[in-house]
Amino acid sequence: MPTATKPFLRLRVEPVDRHRWLTAGAVLALAAAALMAAFGLPPVDLHGPLHMLGIMDPFCGGTRAARYAGQGNLAEAWRYNPLSIVIVYGALAAVARAGLGLVTRRWLTLTIGWTPARRRWVITIALVLLVLLELRQQLRADLLMAGTNTWP
Repeated sequence: MPTATKPFLRLRVEPVDRHRWLTAGAVLALAAAALMAAFGLPPVDLHGPLHMLGIMDPFCGGTRAARYAGQGNLAEAWRYNPLSIVIVYGALAAVARAGLGLVTRRWLTLTIGWTPARRRWVITIALVLLVLLELRQQLRADLLMAGTNTWP
């Protein structure tokens, strides 16, 4: 007799917001992107010591990329760090979800049906993507090291 497996992703509508933390983080991320889009990069150096030695990490270029994503310039955002596009527009989707929930009093809730095998697959895929992003960013070290402090 086959056993029923729970779905990997499930979208439900609920009467309460179970993800307030997501909305708060999304608002902060969008505020940072909007401020950088309007006023430029922060006047402080956010890089670690390895950056100055030419060793990039997967998040290098993220600040400049978030600024470009906030300006809607996705080509430049992708050039610096594609992860920022996911973060900025994911934050926008989270804030839109919260706005819709506030208006309708119904909250879209995405749940993940974790099993040990699914958890291993997701962790493996995430690690492979992180390594690929690290390699990509290291290949762009010249771009990422150039002009890191620009404040209009």
